[in-house]
Amino acid sequence: MSVRTDAAGLDLGKFLKRGDRIVWGQACGEPQSLIEALIMQASGIGELSAFAGTSFSKLLTPEAASQFSLSSMGAIGTLRTLTAAHTLGVVPCHVSQIGPMIEQGIIGCDVAFVQVSPADENGEHSFGLIADYVQSAVKKARVVIAEVNDQVPYTHGERLPASRIDCAVQVSRMPVEVAAARIGETDEAIAKFAAAYIEDGSVLQTGVGAVPDAILRLLRDRKDLGVHSGMLGDGLVELVEAGVITNARKAIDTGVSINGALIGTRKLYQWAHHNKSMRMCATSYTHDAAVLAKLDRLVTINSALEVDLTGQVNAEQSGSAYLGGTGGQVDFVRAGSRSKGGRSIIALSATAKGGSISKIVPTLSGPVTTARSDVDVIVTEFGAAELKGQTLAERTRRLIAIAHPDFREELDRAAYEIQKRGF
Repeated sequence: MSVRTDAAGLDLGKFLKRGDRIVWGQACGEPQSLIEALIMQASGIGELSAFAGTSFSKLLTPEAASQFSLSSMGAIGTLRTLTAAHTLGVVPCHVSQIGPMIEQGIIGCDVAFVQVSPADENGEHSFGLIADYVQSAVKKARVVIAEVNDQVPYTHGERLPASRIDCAVQVSRMPVEVAAARIGETDEAIAKFAAAYIEDGSVLQTGVGAVPDAILRLLRDRKDLGVHSGMLGDGLVELVEAGVITNARKAIDTGVSINGALIGTRKLYQWAHHNKSMRMCATSYTHDAAVLAKLDRLVTINSALEVDLTGQVNAEQSGSAYLGGTGGQVDFVRAGSRSKGGRSIIALSATAKGGSISKIVPTLSGPVTTARSDVDVIVTEFGAAELKGQTLAERTRRLIAIAHPDFREELDRAAYEIQKRGF
């Protein structure tokens, strides 16, 4: 039988031991009360380490993270402050690899921290806002500590039996919210070019942020769109309520939106509560190549920090600053590009830092997140460059055409040798 307590009475020392490795739910599934307790009590236990996929809670400051060793798949959300302070260990990996690496012991997991909804009549909790790798953590962990939050929606999909919980911490607090980003003129221009690739019956994968939200706003006239994504935000609700997203034409999971993470606000969470038209699934399903191969008309939309003249994509690091992560980009880029009637879109603004630097570049300033051999369409506010099946020389011409005009002459000079050689 699990121990029951409230946040004030939680003594982690009864469950954790020196050297334990912790994995907790990410994004809006972050168990805030458990992390707060860890920050306060870690030094008394000693030599603890933790893995966090992303964080939007503002709990993990450089000072807080100094109480234990912290690693992640990237600098997503407020974790960017930790990479800037050099207090975060970055594990380069696809999000789809995290679950298997936990199960294989590559990412150590002695203790799982999870946020769940209250149990149903069968004694099963919903993971609520996050599904991706938490089940893998629960299966691997010696100890499972669950933050049972009565403000977390009960979502259909992954379940946690009460019998698997070693310590249930009862809380009532608003889960982490991520407000919609402000949509500017550049975002709207990018969205216009990207939305042109989304037809009636398309199945969407997208992230959250200004560009995805702007794209969704342009889809009100579409019919029977479907969803199979690693994450979704508030924009999903509006399209469902408008009758645009029905999932009616999907070959699998007909009538149901498939998702791994809800990242948004109370509006999204209330919509998701006991909503049978959406199912929260682990990355072993949302990102699985065999599953994705069954989806025709799959349109995947992802972002980047920069793209070089041959189509290589960097979504992680700009010079010495680590700003993003690998995430699920490669899984979905490949799936969209291979889908019958589908497309894979990388969307980014043409410039950064107030227009002072181009994001279409001769050479990447960071790692290659997505290889040029996988890339399909690159979109900026100046147009769409369809790269799949094009020669390297032709790619340079198409990418220069969607770069900011202020940088096209410079890029032309950089592309000369590629165009001359053919490679």
